[in-house]
Amino acid sequence: MIHSWRLDDAHQTLVLAAQGARLAAVVYWGPRLPDSEDIAGLHAAGLIDLTGGMLDDIPALSICPEAGRSFQGQPGLVLSDDAGRPWVPEFHLVGAEEGEGSLVLSYADDNGALSYRARFGIDRETHVITAQASLESARPMRLHWLAAPVLPASQHAADMIDFAGRWCGEFQPVRTPWAPGIRMRESRTGRSGHEHFPGLIVPGQGATNTQGEAHAWHYGWSGGHRMVAEELPDGRRQIQFGHASGTEPEAGTRFETAPLYATFSPDGINGCAVAFQRHLRDRIVTWPKPDAPRPVHYNCWEAVYFDHDLAELKDIASRAAALGAERFVLDDGWFGRRDDDTTSLGDWVIDARKYPDGLTPLIEHVHGLGMGFGLWFEPEMVNPDSDLYRARPDWVLGPADQIPGRNQMVLDMSRREVRDYLYDRIAALLSDNAIDYIKWDHNRLLPTPDAEQTRGAYALLDRLHGAFPMVEIESCASGGGRIDFGILGRTQRVWLSDSNDALERLRIQHEAALFLPAVVTGSHVGPRRSHTSGRVLDIRFRAWVAAQRHMGFEMDPRELSEEEAGVLTSATTWWKANRGWMARADILRLDSADPAVIAEQQLAEDGARFVVFAGQAATSAQISPRPLRLTRLSAEAMYRVDLVNRADLTGLSRGNPALKSGPVTLSGQYLMRHGLTLPWSFPGSMWVLEGTRLQEEGTS
Repeated sequence: MIHSWRLDDAHQTLVLAAQGARLAAVVYWGPRLPDSEDIAGLHAAGLIDLTGGMLDDIPALSICPEAGRSFQGQPGLVLSDDAGRPWVPEFHLVGAEEGEGSLVLSYADDNGALSYRARFGIDRETHVITAQASLESARPMRLHWLAAPVLPASQHAADMIDFAGRWCGEFQPVRTPWAPGIRMRESRTGRSGHEHFPGLIVPGQGATNTQGEAHAWHYGWSGGHRMVAEELPDGRRQIQFGHASGTEPEAGTRFETAPLYATFSPDGINGCAVAFQRHLRDRIVTWPKPDAPRPVHYNCWEAVYFDHDLAELKDIASRAAALGAERFVLDDGWFGRRDDDTTSLGDWVIDARKYPDGLTPLIEHVHGLGMGFGLWFEPEMVNPDSDLYRARPDWVLGPADQIPGRNQMVLDMSRREVRDYLYDRIAALLSDNAIDYIKWDHNRLLPTPDAEQTRGAYALLDRLHGAFPMVEIESCASGGGRIDFGILGRTQRVWLSDSNDALERLRIQHEAALFLPAVVTGSHVGPRRSHTSGRVLDIRFRAWVAAQRHMGFEMDPRELSEEEAGVLTSATTWWKANRGWMARADILRLDSADPAVIAEQQLAEDGARFVVFAGQAATSAQISPRPLRLTRLSAEAMYRVDLVNRADLTGLSRGNPALKSGPVTLSGQYLMRHGLTLPWSFPGSMWVLEGTRLQEEGTS
């Protein structure tokens, strides 16, 4: 007997099936199947043939591949009893619960000691599938590996794309050809990590941003994680995501993976990106003020660092407000005796030397300028030179002789007394001061990856959110070291990178848009000379790169010339005028024929307007710009397209492209098939174009 189940949305169908009571396998995941499809028949239709050198039956590539049933690839579960003896279960079906867009499959092993449950849901609006696995035991077991429900990878794909990175160089795509064997990425830093972002894209043959088929995965967990992409000798391929091995060091009776988010796109990699962007924005993030526009952000870090002077900060705040800032964030240096990064983490008491009257005078000044006020914390860390460490050295995670990082240690967040201490200190500051924003940093790697550390951080964040639901929180971890759907279920913004170099940012933002919408992605106008790269970039380029996402400033406004201040104010005014519709726009990466151009199109929810950001990241090989093709427009509609920053034209642009003199009216077909002809520009510059769909005659 074949058991079978299907989940559908308008774009895709996921079919699971099993012979008898065995674990189900995904036997189809791709474009929407007809309602009349015999899904039970798909199980037989997909069976592969046998030949020499194979077992007499094909072990299923199930949602949790079982070593006990002779599966010869990476198993979905590695378990031992409390004495360390391997435990190799064989599961059978106990029950299936089907709901509207949901499926729960329950299994038990043959001796009844274990139960395994897989939950699936499909969101018919965002087109994201959510899958999660849990394991329960009648007696304590040691878990070495538990994969979220396993999905197959297409055998028609040639490559896979995952992501590496580093400090100030996040979201570096790595394209790897499929080959027999395993590609494994494992983050063991205790956070989702710069080095191993928990995401994977498998494009179909010939797929680009705008065309072809693609599958994508994201593991929504903020701790150590592992990804396995395996091609078996028989050609089948599987994708596994779960917590990093060894992160459940204690024996237990219940274990659970984080949610695995997955999607299929029939219209290019952008289809996966849009699904993730919408799902994160509309299903994951909890917005304190969902109808409020995203405020223009100012962070004082690269203006003053640890050198806090009240009069100076007031002056900086006044200048930031005059440029258009709507929120002021006081960064590191306000607490303990924090004059550098060697001291006082853990001592969350306002420094009376710098703020003899507390933060009130600065907050009142900021509020008087019409701005909200935010404050920096790094709660999960402690300096050895701190009152907290001297009082409670036993609260540190890991051995006493561990290698320190950034002059700091990690607090053991699994301990309730640690979380209570941190909650009390943070809650007191939030209660006594008008603070509506927290920048929550996480700057050092953990001495060992431990899932309890992540769960403890989640618990503290959840408790604070319950008590202060109107306070927005930004996730920062040396920039982009902790970005994932798990942390974003508890925060509303990420600091994508510590690099305020607009050229670096242009690329990082482009890649991060595969998973992140603009509204959560902080992007700031940095100093004229970047503090992380030493590169000097024009204010126009810096401003427009920041305007691609949640715009802010992070530099000393006193360095700006009158002309630079005017340029920045103008770009900020444009962003404010457009942030309403851009907040719900899809970020579509464009297939640029010129590798020196990094371009995207932000398309409004109703398709009636768009903005194109075309960044000249390097010198082009050819003399004149290649036409830039747009995407997802109505082929028959006419669009009015205008150059927003025409004033940025340079004298070396000597020709007469139509956009130089005014707007053009072109069909969607032309814009998608031929593309826009842009003026020439220097490297390190950006063209910004607005498009509006024109109303057809006879329509209202």
